[in-house]
Amino acid sequence: MKKVDELNLPDDLQYTQSHEWARSEGEKLKVGLTDYAQDQMGEVVFVELPSPGESFRQKEVFSTVESVKAVAEVYMPVGGKIALVNESLRDDPEMVNRDPYGQGWLVEIEPDEPSQVQDMFDSAGYRKMVRGG
Repeated sequence: MKKVDELNLPDDLQYTQSHEWARSEGEKLKVGLTDYAQDQMGEVVFVELPSPGESFRQKEVFSTVESVKAVAEVYMPVGGKIALVNESLRDDPEMVNRDPYGQGWLVEIEPDEPSQVQDMFDSAGYRKMVRGG
């Protein structure tokens, strides 16, 4: 496992306490699991994705990710509707491990209240939270 200082935490993302990230892409948000989450889980073997058009509230479970160690629930960083899911994860779930902030993204959402992003951590705040500070 990586040390906290070795984690890849891009500055252009927002992070949740439950280890999801969100990147603003115009009117939408792309969402995935953080480098810390995938590192803790180990090899991802299955990703259950929602269907486009489904709506979820902030902090509601929208996905599960199964690894060789455990099954983890994934929570919505902001309330909204699923616009797009990363279909390539069905055949290659390990992409979450290899490229968590790129090709390993989970969903793209249309947020109901984009201001909810302000409830999230920046990279420095997330690193501090993971460190236990």
